[in-house]
Formats: sequence, C-alpha cells, structure tokens
Amino acid sequence: MRDLPTPSLPFASSLFESNRHLPRAEETVTAQHRLQVAWARSDEELREAQRLRYRVFAEEMGARLSGPAGLDVDAFDTWCDHLLVRDLDTLKVVGTYRVLPPHQAARIGRLYAESEFDVSRLAHLRPKMVEVGRSCVHPDYRSGAVIMCLWGGLGAYMTHNGYETMLGCASVAMVDGGHYAANLYASLGANALTAPEYRAFPHTPLPVEELRTGASAVPPPLIKGYLRLGAKICGAPAWDPDFNCADFLTLFRLSDINERYARHFLGETAAR
Repeated sequence: MRDLPTPSLPFASSLFESNRHLPRAEETVTAQHRLQVAWARSDEELREAQRLRYRVFAEEMGARLSGPAGLDVDAFDTWCDHLLVRDLDTLKVVGTYRVLPPHQAARIGRLYAESEFDVSRLAHLRPKMVEVGRSCVHPDYRSGAVIMCLWGGLGAYMTHNGYETMLGCASVAMVDGGHYAANLYASLGANALTAPEYRAFPHTPLPVEELRTGASAVPPPLIKGYLRLGAKICGAPAWDPDFNCADFLTLFRLSDINERYARHFLGETAAR
C-alpha cells in the first residue's frame, strides 16, 4: 500500500484554512448530561479523540496499535475532520467520529476502506461521498444519547456541504474467534445488503462458512442503527487482524433515509 502524501500544513493550520465547511458547535441536554457536539479545531482536540479511540479500541477491544503510547494515530488523521461529543460538566470527550471529505480523499488518492475492500463499484459516488470511521463512545456513555449526538453532527456536516453518501466500516469485535460476526452476516438477509452494483469485496474475507454456527445473532447497536436509518451492507465482511474485528462496509445515501429516523440524523432539516 502506498504512503499518503505529507500535508503541507500541520493539522491545526489545515483546519483553520478549511473550517468553512465545518458546522458550528451545538449543545444537547439529556437527563444525565450536558453534551456539546463540535468539530476538532486544534491539535489538542485531535489528541483527545485519539485518546478515547485508544481506550476503546486497544484497551477494550484488544487492537494492536503501533502509534504513540495511549493514542490511536494513523496517517489518515491529518486529512480528516474529527467530530467530538464533549461532556460539558467534566469537559471530557466521550464520543468521536472521523470523517474524510471527498476533496481530501481526492488529494490523497484513496479511502481508508480500500485497505480492506475493493470499492471500485462505488467510484461514481465519490464526488459527494464522505468516509466515516473510528467511531467510538466512552463505556460510561452508551445509553444512546451520545451516538444520537454524533449522528446529528454527521447529518449537519453532510447537509451543510451538500454531500449525498456516507461510507464506513462498522466493526464487530472477534473476542469469540469470529463466530458471532459470521452468524451476524449469515442472518442479515438480502434486505440488509446493497444492490449488486454497489457491492464491495474484501481483500481478506472473514471465513463466514467456516465460522458460522447457525446461532441467531442480533446486530450490535451501531449496525442496527445504521440499518434503521436506511443504510445497507456492501457485502461480506473483511477480517481486520490488527483491530481483532470483522468490518462490515456500510453505505448510506441521504436519498434512502428512513423518514421515521430522519430527525435523529438531520435535525431541523428533516422538517423542512
């Protein structure tokens, strides 16, 4: 895999140059927390996201990360926008998403998903497609409010910039050796999959037929939420040994949004 080009500006300077495409911060009050949804605009805010990612992916899921101690860092971070949910009482970042906008994907010449999948059938979507990833929520904040805030932030970002499609890997931990992930894919059914012309093909497929046991598998909250929103799975999952997970490539188009859940994703825009 070829290296990504080196940015001409440091992360914070790059954001300052391009932050016109970032929606303003929003606050949400729940029964338990006061939450702020905002986009990282400094190196320190990026580090906060990377620390949370390390806690979830390395300490909780067992991912093998090679970056600085206590941080999940890779070459895509500098080219991406980083969505943060912050608890305003503790000032800690408790949820995050990483978003690669199409103009940055064009500059670096590839998507993160291409390290795991052949996505050539999606090439015509790229001019208005964002790639999302590294989504995680602090274990003390998984009641649903934080993920709703993250989705609202993503929806505002897409509508603010005129983007139409969202692509990203939904990861399923393989602490059981992959049996749950295999059973999940086998039980999804045709309605959960994209049409053939939108399929992607894993470079290292999860050996579903070898691992499936026939047991029923309820989708994890993130995948269940994506499917309810109107997203589809692009085909068989890939095996990611570094993160010890199976990755389900998920495609969501705003034109396919489930009206029942549109307000969660699009906020006030859905009512217009």
